[in-house]
Amino acid sequence: YCKRNGEWRVKQFIEVIKVNSKIYVAGHKGLVGSAIVRELKKKGYKKIIVANREKLNLTNQLSVFKFLKKNKPDFIFLAAAKVGGIHSNNKYKADYLYENLAIQLNVINGAYLSGIKNLIFLGSSCVYPKNCKQPIKERYLLTGKLEATNESYALAKIAGIKMCESYNEQYKTNYKCLMPTNTFGPNDNYDDLNSHFFPALIKKISKLKDNKKNTLILWGNGKVKREVIHVDDIANACVYFMNIKKKPTVLNIGTGKDYTIEYYAKLIAKTILPKKKILIKYDLSKPNGVKRKVMDVSAAKNLGWKHKTNIKKSILDTYLSYKKESKTNIWKILLL
Repeated sequence: YCKRNGEWRVKQFIEVIKVNSKIYVAGHKGLVGSAIVRELKKKGYKKIIVANREKLNLTNQLSVFKFLKKNKPDFIFLAAAKVGGIHSNNKYKADYLYENLAIQLNVINGAYLSGIKNLIFLGSSCVYPKNCKQPIKERYLLTGKLEATNESYALAKIAGIKMCESYNEQYKTNYKCLMPTNTFGPNDNYDDLNSHFFPALIKKISKLKDNKKNTLILWGNGKVKREVIHVDDIANACVYFMNIKKKPTVLNIGTGKDYTIEYYAKLIAKTILPKKKILIKYDLSKPNGVKRKVMDVSAAKNLGWKHKTNIKKSILDTYLSYKKESKTNIWKILLL
C-alpha cells in the first residue's frame, strides 16, 4: 500500500489472515458479528472463536482478560455493542454510554495486554457531527456537535476510535476502525421501539401483508435522507481490511448513495408487496433525526474495496430471513 496525492491506495494485496489463524469474533450473534462469521467460513477460515453472553460478559474486565489470555487469538473483530434506534438511545443514555465504553475498554486493552496486534473495531456513521458537510469524510470527526438523540452511543464509539488510534501510535498495533453506514440484513433487531429505521420498515410492511391492511405510518415527514448497506458487504469489508497492515486507522464503509425514508418505504413495499397499493401517512410527532447522512467512501475504494450486493435482492433476502426468525421466535415462546 502506498500514499499518493495524500490518499492511501492499494498497490498489492497481501493475505495476512492465514487459514489456521485463530480469529475471535466478539458479538457473533448480532447483525454484523454473525455476518463476519459467515464471511470467514465462506473464505475457509477454520479456527473461529466465539462466546455467548452466558460464557463471557464483555463488560467484565477480568473475564475478558482471562478469556483472551487463554484463547490467544491472532485476530479480533469487535462487533459487540449495545445498539438501538432513536427511542432507545434517547431513553437509556447512561446504559449506552457505560456498556459500550466498558466493552471497548476491555476488549481493546485486553488485546494489547495479550499481545494481539490485529483488531477491527466497528464504529458507526453517527460518530460524525449532526450538521456535517455531505458526503461525510473521515476527517470530519470531532468537527461539530453530535446528534442529540444518539449522543451517548456516538461518544462511546468515538472513544473506541481514539483508543485504537492511540494504541497504534504508542504500541505499534494494527487496530482499525470501520464506520459503517445504516446496516441491514439477517439477525437484525426488529423490536418496535429499539430497531433502526430499515428493519422497522421491513417489519411494518410485512405486517401489512399479514394483516391485509394498506396504510403505512412513518415516523417524521419521510423526507430525511439515509444511506444503507447490506451486512454481508460490511462483513466482506471487515475481512478485507483486516488484511491491510498500513494506515489509515479510520475508514468509512458504505455505498456512497442516499435516498429518502419515503423512497425506501416504497421500494420495500414494492419488493415485498408487488401487487398491493400502499398508502403512506406520517407521524409528525416523532423526530426525523439528521436531515441527511451519506458517507464519502473514496478512501475505501482507493484501497480496493467497494460494496457488491444488489439492494432489491438484499431487501427480499432480509424479508425472508425476518419471516423465518419470527416463526422461530414464536415456537420458542410456545415451548417455554
